[in-house]
Amino acid sequence: MAKDTIREIERLRETIRRHEHLYYVLDQPEITDAEFDELMNRLKKIEAEHPELITADSPTQRVGGKPREGFVKVRHSSAMLSLDNALDEAELRDFDRRVRQLVGGAAYRYVAELKMDGLSMAAYYRDGVFFQAVTRGDGIEGEDVTENARTIRSLPLRIETDLPLVEVRGEVLLSRRAFLQLNADRERQGLASFANPRNAAAGAIRVLDPWITAARRLDYSPYFLLAGGSPCLDSHWEALETLAAMGFKVNPHRRRCGDVEELLDFCREWEEKREQLPFEIDGVVAKIDSVAQQRALGWTAKAPRWAIAFKYAARQAETVVEDIGVQVGRTGALTPVAHLRPVAVGGVTVSRATLHNEDEIERLGVEIGDTVVVERSGDVIPKVVRVASHGSPRRPFRMPPQCPVCGGQVVREEGEVATRCINTNCPARLKESILHFAARGVMDIDGMGEALVDQLVARGLVASVADIYELKLEPLVELERMGQKSAEKLLRNIEQSKQNPLPRVLTALGIRFVGERTAQFLAEAFGGLDEIAAADPEALESAEEVGPKVAQSIYQFFREPRNEELVKRLRKVGLQFEYKERRRRGDQLAGLTFVLTGTLPGLTRDEAKALIEAAGGKVTGSVSKKTDYVVAGEEAGSKLDKARALGVPVIDEGRLRELLGGQRG
Repeated sequence: MAKDTIREIERLRETIRRHEHLYYVLDQPEITDAEFDELMNRLKKIEAEHPELITADSPTQRVGGKPREGFVKVRHSSAMLSLDNALDEAELRDFDRRVRQLVGGAAYRYVAELKMDGLSMAAYYRDGVFFQAVTRGDGIEGEDVTENARTIRSLPLRIETDLPLVEVRGEVLLSRRAFLQLNADRERQGLASFANPRNAAAGAIRVLDPWITAARRLDYSPYFLLAGGSPCLDSHWEALETLAAMGFKVNPHRRRCGDVEELLDFCREWEEKREQLPFEIDGVVAKIDSVAQQRALGWTAKAPRWAIAFKYAARQAETVVEDIGVQVGRTGALTPVAHLRPVAVGGVTVSRATLHNEDEIERLGVEIGDTVVVERSGDVIPKVVRVASHGSPRRPFRMPPQCPVCGGQVVREEGEVATRCINTNCPARLKESILHFAARGVMDIDGMGEALVDQLVARGLVASVADIYELKLEPLVELERMGQKSAEKLLRNIEQSKQNPLPRVLTALGIRFVGERTAQFLAEAFGGLDEIAAADPEALESAEEVGPKVAQSIYQFFREPRNEELVKRLRKVGLQFEYKERRRRGDQLAGLTFVLTGTLPGLTRDEAKALIEAAGGKVTGSVSKKTDYVVAGEEAGSKLDKARALGVPVIDEGRLRELLGGQRG
C-alpha cells in the first residue's frame, strides 16, 4: 500500500476533526457545508477502498452498524451522585456557612457553572480514543450507550492526553433550536411533540437505533475530568480548562468566585439572562475549586458536601381554564388535566397543565372558567398553582365513574389521593402491565423489553397480557430488530415462564400492593389462585402481613369482570394456579430478619434470599431497629451506614453460611 494513501487518510481525518471542532464546539465554521461534505466523502471513498485502515476514532465511524436489541448495564468507576439543592439565597448562604465551618477557617473559593438541563453521561477514553459511554442510571450503574454517543458531534472521538484511561462526565443536551425543529418535524409526521428538550435528549440517547440519535443533533457539555473514578487535577477550574483544551464543548459561562457574594452575583446575572442562552438551564452549580478540600469535605450517602445546585424560581403566568379533562396513566391513575387558553410561560406556549388529583382541585378551589396561575419549574409538566380570580360563569369538575379509556371500574381507596382504573388490560396501562408481567423476578420473559412491547401493542399483536401466550413466530419475525433466532428464543422463554410458581403469577397480575413478599404469604395461606380470588377481605387478612388496605385491593381486583376474564385465559394457557409449598431445610433462622446489601462473592441476592427464607428467616429491603442482621458484600451502600448507626450486626457471606449450617445453596 502506498504511503501516500496512509498520509492522505491521516490528513483528511485531522482536517475533518478540526472543522468539526470549529463548527460543533466553537460555532466558528471556516468552510461551507458543501466543502465539509466533500472532505468527508473523499475520506469515506478511500476507507471503502482500504477497509483495513478504518479506525474507531475516524470521523466516518460516528454513525453505523445495525440497530441493537437492548442496552447492557455497566457499573460506574465511582458513584455518580446527585446534588443537594438550594432553592433560595438563604439556603445557599446556609450551605456556605456549613462549608466555612468544615474547612476550619481555611481559604476556599467556588467554581460557578450553569446548570445545564440534560441527561448525565460518562464518556471513557483509552489511550486518548473514545471507547465507551454510560448513562447515569441509578448513580451506581447505568446503560452502555456507546454507539449512540458516537453520533454526538461535540463529543471528541480522540483527545490529547498522557493518561492511559480518562473518564469525562457531562450532560447530553438538545439546544432550543434543535428542539423546536424536532417538534416541527414530528408534528408534520403526525407524531406527539416532546414536552421539553431534556426529555427529547434523554429519549434520543436511549433509542436502539444510532441513526435516530444522530438525527436529533445532540450536544455534550462536560463538567468532570476523572481517572480511576477520581479527579486527576488539583482544581476543578483547571479540569474545566483542560477539557476545553482537549476539544470538549465546555460551557464558557463559568466563573471562579472568592466568596458567596460573588457566587450570588453570578446566580442573579444568569437568572436574568437565561432566556438568551441556546440551551435550557434551571440554575447554577457551585463547587469548591480545590480537589483537596473536596476530599476533606467528603460526601453524604446521596450527595457531595462540597457542591450544591442553586435552583431558579419557577416561571409563572396567568390564563383561563377552558375545560378539565382526564388522562389515564401507565399505572391506571386518572389525572385531571386543565385545558388552558394558550399562554407563554418562560418562552414556551402552554395549553395544558396537570391538576394532579381530586384533592388538589378541591384545595385550589378551581373550576372551569377560572383564571389561574400556571407554573413551569425545571421544564417539567406545567401545573396550576392557584386561582387568580373566579370566572363567570364557572362549573365544577367531576371525576368520571368509569375509566374514560376502557370503560372499566375505577376506585379510590380510603386514604388514597388517586382514582385508578383497575382493569389490567386497559389500553392506557397495557404497556406497563406487560413490562411488569414479563420482568425479571416476576414471569422472567427475557427479551420482552420496552422497544418490543411498543411494537406488539402498536401492531395489535398483544391487547392483553394473556395474548403473550398466543404469539406466533411469523408475526414476530416481521417486527423491527426481531430476526428468526430472536423470535424463536422469545417464544421459548414465554413457554418456559408457564412453569413459574403461583407467587410469581400473583405478582405478575399487577394487583396493587401485592409484590413478591405478599404474593408468597397469600400462596402459603390459601394454596391456590381460585381460593384467593374467592376470599372476602376478612379472610384475606388472615394471610401474614395482609392488612385491610391490601385485602380490599385484592378483593376489588378479582371482582372487575375484565380481570376475571384475564384469569380465565391465563388458566387456559397453563400457568400455575396451585401452590406446592417449598420444603424448608430447617428453622435455623426462624424469627430473624435480614437485609442484603452489596455484592456477595458466592451468592446472588436472589440465591441468598432463597436460602434465608428456606431456613425460616425473613429478608426486607430497609434497615431498622427490628433488623437482626445486615449481610454486606463488596461496595455496600447506605444500608451499611444505617446499620452501623443503629447498631445492627453486620455479617459477611461466610458468617451467613455459618448461621445456615454451612449450606452451599
